[in-house]
Amino acid sequence: MRLYALCAVIFFVATTNAASLFQKPEIEQKVRYDNYKVFKIKYETAMQRQKLLDLTKIYQSFRLWHEDSSECYLMVTPNALPLFEETLKISNASAEILISNVQDLIDQENEADTRASDKFGWTRYNSLAEIDAWLDEILAVYPVVTEGFVIGKSYEGRDIRGIKISYKSGNPGVFIESNIHAREWITSATATWLINELLSSSDDLVRDLAESHDWYIVPVLNVDGFVYTHEKDRLWRKTRQPSNISQCIGVDPNRNYDSHWMENGGASSDPCNEAYAGPYAFSEPETKALSDFVASIKDKLNIMIAFHSYSQLLLSPYGHTKDEVPENYDDLMQVAKAYSDTVKDLPYGTVYRYGSSAGILYPASGTTSDWAYNEQDVKISYTIEFRDTGNFGFVLPPAFIIPNAEEALVGIISLLAESKKLGYLEPKYI
Repeated sequence: MRLYALCAVIFFVATTNAASLFQKPEIEQKVRYDNYKVFKIKYETAMQRQKLLDLTKIYQSFRLWHEDSSECYLMVTPNALPLFEETLKISNASAEILISNVQDLIDQENEADTRASDKFGWTRYNSLAEIDAWLDEILAVYPVVTEGFVIGKSYEGRDIRGIKISYKSGNPGVFIESNIHAREWITSATATWLINELLSSSDDLVRDLAESHDWYIVPVLNVDGFVYTHEKDRLWRKTRQPSNISQCIGVDPNRNYDSHWMENGGASSDPCNEAYAGPYAFSEPETKALSDFVASIKDKLNIMIAFHSYSQLLLSPYGHTKDEVPENYDDLMQVAKAYSDTVKDLPYGTVYRYGSSAGILYPASGTTSDWAYNEQDVKISYTIEFRDTGNFGFVLPPAFIIPNAEEALVGIISLLAESKKLGYLEPKYI
């Protein structure tokens, strides 16, 4: 119970000091995170874990960065640090500092961006406008094998764009959703790098990968939130649609799909919570647009992959419960193992764990991968959580973009090869 008391005190203090920062509906200047620290705290009992999860649903001024069955990662405001440290001492509990100053990471990221070339590339993180302009160039350079599409418009009226890459008819289809969570910049960076490789690489394995599948890739789904992370708050997660019942803005779009929506504690009904599922399923124009588009081509899709960060995980359905597993769970694990093993064999030695979302993380209902699996009959469906495991978290330095993307490429090559071996890549149409 000591950890419960510790976290309760921290959340209470943070609430009195930082609520206006996190919950202010409109922010005039960029949010700063000077001297905010991220701690890793190990769970001692299942009861402590559940009580901490309950606290994160109540107190909104203290951010939970990540949690699984054994530990949590908490970002602590500067004003909470003295009491945090004293309570640790009194409770005989311990916490490891993973990030000593979150703002330093953000500043370093900005400095790296200013040092990099203005030309579109993968030595820095690109804005939505830059990604859109680059997509236009790609479509112009490769008109025969590419096709641009717009799945719909965001709440603020932005186009949600995608690209189809197809070298011949009758290929099995692969759909990649990226940047559904606004702050996870590594996802759209990886998605655009993969697009470039699929079109320009001369490597035999990559050429076979590109030409033997139809690719549907949406680099930035949560376009409003993504722009907001560049202009206002680097750590914003949700959409930007206002609530009718709260001053808090936005919905977690990866809890907004109409598949076991709001079941088993897999999302929050609180508009101020970062896992807020929305007033109803598909309340967000972004998720509704993607669902309509995917439903319109589901007979062409064999694989659904949702890019996320961070934690280095491959998560299969189900997210809404750990008491059940999909009927092809063994196959899903075999495919995930192929991805993990291949990535680990690269010189970087990066380790990816795998399992069902609820099984190795926590309940998460209304997610893309579960919706694709349950409602669209896409039986190879994963959420991939990219680098890292907490040293940088959501603010992964630009130097890691290409290594992460290289890992994603070889991992997907193995994922598709194993899926084919198991019979999941038979074309659904001719």
